[in-house]
Amino acid sequence: MATQTCRWHYASDDGAFLRQAAAVVLATAESAIRERGRFHLVLAGGNTPRRLYEALRAAQADWTAWHLYFGDERCVPEDDPERNSRMAFDAWLSHVPVPPAQIHVIQGELGARAAAAAYAASLRGLGDFDLVLLGLGEDGHTASLFPGHDWGASADSADALPVVDAPKPPPERVTLSAARLSRAGKVLFLVSGAAKRRALADWRSGRAIPAAAIRPPAGVDMLVSAELLAPAAANPNGAQ
Repeated sequence: MATQTCRWHYASDDGAFLRQAAAVVLATAESAIRERGRFHLVLAGGNTPRRLYEALRAAQADWTAWHLYFGDERCVPEDDPERNSRMAFDAWLSHVPVPPAQIHVIQGELGARAAAAAYAASLRGLGDFDLVLLGLGEDGHTASLFPGHDWGASADSADALPVVDAPKPPPERVTLSAARLSRAGKVLFLVSGAAKRRALADWRSGRAIPAAAIRPPAGVDMLVSAELLAPAAANPNGAQ
């Protein structure tokens, strides 16, 4: 398996973090729409992405060309506030004119196995994503790829995996596999909060955490908040 190439970027404060993240999303969208007439984006769940989504409400973009997917979902009722899709709609998607048919939610209410199979079928024939947004958990997980579980990193892995014994509630989830998340032109990890310090240190030291299994050909970009990555340790244009 190829090694993971990382480019580490730091933000001086919360405002800079959101501006940098939004700039990546909007620039990637503009480029994809200019080249192919559409933009395929994978959304992440969690508090840090929520703030980004709220910031994107006011952006000027060709929303009708956006096609949105989800990196993972909790197997709870469709209107449950814990759903990643529900959060994305509340924070952003209900406020911009992305055509509903272009928002591809994971039907977590079907249960992990049925929902994973349905989502994998919906992705069949779709090429590489233009941009994948991901977070980093305190244990090194990303999407719903957890330590000690199958990350779906092999080339023949299914695009979507059922998770039936997640170490944090709810136990049933659906996640895109590491292999499918790696099929992207650009991958951006959004990492903020002092609680992520250990996971980030494990990653930088080369430990085999789930986030390190995301290995797109162009490498990954890490946007890290100031409390986690001091300027002296950061090389915004460097690779590791």
